Amino acid sequence: MAKDQDPQSKRRSMGDFQLLSFLPLFVVAAYWIKIEAVLFVISFMLPLMLAFQELIRKPAILGEITPPKAELDPLTGLVNRQNALSRLSAFLASERNTGRETTVLHIDIDRFRLINERYGMEAGDRILAELGDRLKSCVRDIDVVARIDGDDFAIVLFPIRKSDFAVALSIADRIHAAAAQPFSIDQTTCYLSCSIGICLSGRAPKADAENVLASAQIALELARKEGPGATRSFSPKMRREAQKLHTLSAELEAALENGQIRPWFQPQICADTGELAGFEALARWEHPESGVILPPLFLRAIETTGMSGRLGEVILYHSLSALKSWDQAGFRVPSVGVNFSSEELRNPKLVEKIKWEVDRFEVPTSRLTIEVLESVVCQHDDDTISRNIRALANHGFGIDLDDFGTGHAAISNLRRFAVNRIKIDRSFITNIDKDSEQQIMTSAILRMAESLGLETLAEGVETVPEHAKLAELGCMYIQGYGVARPMPFSDTIAWLQQHRAKQVVNSQKPRKIG
Repeated sequence: MAKDQDPQSKRRSMGDFQLLSFLPLFVVAAYWIKIEAVLFVISFMLPLMLAFQELIRKPAILGEITPPKAELDPLTGLVNRQNALSRLSAFLASERNTGRETTVLHIDIDRFRLINERYGMEAGDRILAELGDRLKSCVRDIDVVARIDGDDFAIVLFPIRKSDFAVALSIADRIHAAAAQPFSIDQTTCYLSCSIGICLSGRAPKADAENVLASAQIALELARKEGPGATRSFSPKMRREAQKLHTLSAELEAALENGQIRPWFQPQICADTGELAGFEALARWEHPESGVILPPLFLRAIETTGMSGRLGEVILYHSLSALKSWDQAGFRVPSVGVNFSSEELRNPKLVEKIKWEVDRFEVPTSRLTIEVLESVVCQHDDDTISRNIRALANHGFGIDLDDFGTGHAAISNLRRFAVNRIKIDRSFITNIDKDSEQQIMTSAILRMAESLGLETLAEGVETVPEHAKLAELGCMYIQGYGVARPMPFSDTIAWLQQHRAKQVVNSQKPRKIG
């Protein structure tokens, strides 16, 4: 519609109209002087002139159609970061006159380091070049596809009238599908996934190229934390989260060394008798200024800085130390569970390190439980992770499969990874005393575990009725706020004393018969 045209478009349209207004004059003149050649020239040359005018107009918006070689990535042939920023700046400048909006998608290949390690750098370069071609097939010729750095790519969409997340998400879906197609490497098939961060130019804090690209990168970083193949769109809240994450990352090393980060312990009890089955060690950061920082935030900082291994060492040390202290205080705690990330489980020396620690504390291996997320088991087959878990089981350590029901682990994985106990995710437990569907699903899990000879523990138990229903269904152990909240080691002795006294009182109560 005319009211939607920007001033520059109106001037261009007016120029076209003025040129065409002379056409009747030329035609009439040619008719009166009876020169058919003039009519032919007018008919033939006018469309060519208009087409040529359109061709020389486009570069003003698109930037250079063919950038100089210095602005191309030598490996993929795509434009480089600097040229992408230049083109993005041109798009943003045009937005001020047209009311249109551009979008940036920042793309990163998941676990590309492992590709280089397994197949070699040359194969990795071939994959990058092929992925660049696939990305170009996902967008229009007027959109910009760039290699930003390493295995990072960016797509800058030509401004459109109505740019929203749905449009960007549909392109992200195409990118995911293109990346998921197999890559052929020396008669071997390789499969990839990618994480994507999206920023609509209107949502960036500032409307300049560096800011929009940086905002897409913030969204990408948060997408990576959600696991392979995730997509996130930038919002102002993300910037605040990223700034806080950056601040925490800078303080992490000192926090790990000076004892600010330690395990808190949450009890696990028998659902039927209430007898103590053990504790789970949960990392907590007691920040001198911000107070207790919960894991969802600082664990992202741990992963970003590559300190998962150091965190594991700290939690393991304090957990084994707690076992010795409970023994000395006269409390028999059967075991303590320690969580290990996929990065730690990928360490070829992990088994040796854990074995050395339990020997140093003179703790039997059966009193340390290795907790592994179900999602980790689902994503890995016969690699270092599976070998480490099986080796730990062979040494007598307990293996707990955490968050069971959320990662779709195959039954064969339970056997291959030598799992001793499955921890049923809290999503199956909440309101189980009232929700019949929850009862059906949890009963199915319990029957499967029983047939496989596995122990079961329900996470997130918060009420007495939930506890009672789980005991009725045959769940062996429970854990959650309904038993006790996670507590620092200094509070565990008092809790153990209270729990022991409660058990004595309950044992003296007459049992109902029949």
